[in-house]
Amino acid sequence: MLGSIAIFLAAAVIAVPIFKKLGLGSVLGYLAAGLVIGPSVLGLVWDVDDILHFAEFGVVLLLFIIGLELQPSRLWGMRRAVFGVGGLQVGVSAALIFGVGLLFGLTWQSALVVGLALALSSTAFAMQVLAERRELTRPHGQASFGVLLFQDLAAIPILAMIPFLKPAQIAAGGVQDAGFDPMGLVLPVVVLVGLVLVGKFLLKPIFRLVAQTHVHELSIAFALLLVIGTALLMSVAGLSMALGAFVAGVMLSDSEYRHELEANIEPFKGLLLGLFFMAVGMSVNVNILTEQPVLVLGLVVGLVGLKFAVLMVAARMAGLSGASAVAMGIALSQGGEFAYVIFQSATTQGVMGEETSLLVMVVTLSMVVTPLLFLVFDAWLKRSKNSTEAEPFDEIDASGSVVIAGFGRFGQVVGRVLGLRGIPFTAMDASATHVDFVRRFGNKIYYGDATKLDLLRAAGAENAKVFVIAVDDMETSLKILEVARSAFPHLKFVARARNRQHAYALIGAGVEHVIRETFASSVQAGRIALELSGLPSSEALKTERFFVDYDEEAVRRSAPHKDDMDALVKAAQNYAEELESIFKADESADKLL
Repeated sequence: MLGSIAIFLAAAVIAVPIFKKLGLGSVLGYLAAGLVIGPSVLGLVWDVDDILHFAEFGVVLLLFIIGLELQPSRLWGMRRAVFGVGGLQVGVSAALIFGVGLLFGLTWQSALVVGLALALSSTAFAMQVLAERRELTRPHGQASFGVLLFQDLAAIPILAMIPFLKPAQIAAGGVQDAGFDPMGLVLPVVVLVGLVLVGKFLLKPIFRLVAQTHVHELSIAFALLLVIGTALLMSVAGLSMALGAFVAGVMLSDSEYRHELEANIEPFKGLLLGLFFMAVGMSVNVNILTEQPVLVLGLVVGLVGLKFAVLMVAARMAGLSGASAVAMGIALSQGGEFAYVIFQSATTQGVMGEETSLLVMVVTLSMVVTPLLFLVFDAWLKRSKNSTEAEPFDEIDASGSVVIAGFGRFGQVVGRVLGLRGIPFTAMDASATHVDFVRRFGNKIYYGDATKLDLLRAAGAENAKVFVIAVDDMETSLKILEVARSAFPHLKFVARARNRQHAYALIGAGVEHVIRETFASSVQAGRIALELSGLPSSEALKTERFFVDYDEEAVRRSAPHKDDMDALVKAAQNYAEELESIFKADESADKLL
């Protein structure tokens, strides 16, 4: 066991950084690592089925954490995406694939199972890719989650239906002769209701007792016990373990222990999801690909293309923009982990035959295609932005004396402050989706990349007085500064710094007014804490001002040494001691006066 663990860890540590460096994402790295150590290549690990079965618990943990972040009110608000878009996608995709299966000579029972199974996407894969791209909170990320949630729910009746599709049972008289058990419907309902009641009345008191022990290991153990226990209970009731974990997460989404639970589960989820993707890579039978390459690749292209087209239509009907619809289509165009479970169950029940190995290969390769399609999509987006500057932002009202580049949390507050005094401004943001969202609230904002000189001219930078760089990405903000300063030297710049290194770079580039995004609010919190601790308000305010002045000066002194780590470390070591001595000397002078 230790040898196998070492092999998996070594493969992941080698492959994932390489694929991340190449811009292919960690998921494709895990798949490649599994392929290399699996039976088809090096043969270092052979028990693929056992590993895949164990690693599927990573999907269970993933859905638990998703549930923690999804309050019931938010879930109700997503009902259109879950049942509308999700139901449309699964229904249409399954019907089309069912028809293709019949054309390939499958029995209607087998074609039905294949259609329903391949209509489902990979929750683990899609969510991981969207999370790495930081797109889970975007419209297509939210819609994708709704569709995936419907698919996870749909997997339950699909699995329950398979035993009734046995050819012998159908010939003998249909579902009733197959031994239909009403308890098969009653038990899941009872378990779900019981789980909700336990979560509502018992879980929080138990968590409180565990937390009072102040034993961190016990908190981790209880968090794992909660997920595993819920998953096992759902499995006994004939429901999906992943669904059980999701329900448990939703029940605790309003709990004060939510963040601690998420922190305790996150490392296990990450490791097991990585293992799951490696197990998927190990399951790839290279012989099938080499023996029937045209058929395999044709089926992969057909599956991805069909699902992409259906998802595009569904996304557009749901009101998503063109780019968001494309992103959602790519994210969910692959086959999913539930397909493995459904195919295995159908084969065991005699509904499917030798076509199972081929379809497993198709599902696995479809997962490999997703990161590659996103690379093409990103390149297309970048190219289209460079070549289609004549979009809505060309009609900019350039009457403002202030230009704001980046209109997220930081930029919006700046705009509100300016608006309070009636000072006109022109704002722009590079995210078309974000622009559409912010415009709904009546903000004057235009779509465009502020690193483009033509856009800055259209925004009136030539006649403006102040240029606020409010983007949070360090490289982008420095590029905007370089372009704007060289073309419009008269501008006064105010720049947002995400951290100290970002501040060093901006100061080094000559920006006089650098605002560290969390510095002011943190200092304010410190002043309030001083007041609540008993210090007079005047003294607390004086301390706040003293600290701000000194720290700003310290940052500017350190900026020339931003690339000298030894100098920065030495400055940090002297910082607290110097600050304390100066403050004490200042206090003594005040007392003498």
